[in-house]
Amino acid sequence: MAHPVSYGTFPRTRLRRPRMTDWSRRMVAETRLSVDDLILPVFVIAGRNQRVAIPSMPGVERQSIDILVETARHAEKLGIPALALFPYIDPALKTEDAREAYNPDNVVCEATKAIKDACPNLGIITDVALDPFNSNGQDGVVIDGEILNDETTEALVRQALVQAQAGCDIVAPSDMMDGRIAAIRDVLETENLKKVQIMAYAAKYASSFYGPFRDAIGSASALGKADKKTYQLNPANSDEALREVAYDLDEGADSVIVKPGLPYLDIVRRVRDSFGVPVFAYQVSGEYAMLRAAGDNGWLDYTACAVETLACFKRAGASGILTYSAIDVAEYLD
Repeated sequence: MAHPVSYGTFPRTRLRRPRMTDWSRRMVAETRLSVDDLILPVFVIAGRNQRVAIPSMPGVERQSIDILVETARHAEKLGIPALALFPYIDPALKTEDAREAYNPDNVVCEATKAIKDACPNLGIITDVALDPFNSNGQDGVVIDGEILNDETTEALVRQALVQAQAGCDIVAPSDMMDGRIAAIRDVLETENLKKVQIMAYAAKYASSFYGPFRDAIGSASALGKADKKTYQLNPANSDEALREVAYDLDEGADSVIVKPGLPYLDIVRRVRDSFGVPVFAYQVSGEYAMLRAAGDNGWLDYTACAVETLACFKRAGASGILTYSAIDVAEYLD
């Protein structure tokens, strides 16, 4: 019979000893956060020399492609591995079939080309979802009030294809439709885009923390009082998330995302322990906005809290984190 390990008793064992100095704390740290763990989400708009503040996300802006290229250069100089692109679309281009999503000349594709030209060694992750392009704010095609799965998947495949052809490194389907990973993987293989990774939003919850993001991409007003509970996960469920992850991996995902982040660290840990694959956490807009607003009001040290929360993601097993604090944290760690 195995005996429990004895760690000694006071005063021979003093657990504070390794914590007494900075060098010792660093030497015995179990979890390490580095710039390599950070992915910066950014919002792109059409035009030139455009910077539009997002009131519900202090410090975050929508940026035209020329300015976004400079942001990309700054991120690359800091050592941030990748950017995740999200568009703000002119309302006149939004339709019920979201066809602007698979226009090869849309703002996401143009931004991808420009950033890859300027920063060829910086990873570009593109969002595969219809909500920025959809006149009703949903991630899927809606007919008679129902979000249709298979019709949505057809549009997502076309969207992922134009993004990959524009030069993105990773397509990240965030829609939570059934079967879309296999469909996207098949078309990437067929079109000789085998090197393009799929980072699946496999465990994306129907969360109340997304509000500022919907402001940023301009879908909040279109969505109105509607919700996304018929396709995003119930926050009460954990086992269901593992089933979603298993499906996406089986269909060809290279890595998976858990979203939101801090309230779902248990899901990050379960996914990492169950599958042993790269799992990323998304510190979503509401999480960021709370920290930033508290910092701006002097209630918290924003940067210190950002670093602490990102270290918590790493401790829970995340391979990396999508965070709007990426540049602030990278500058702090530099």
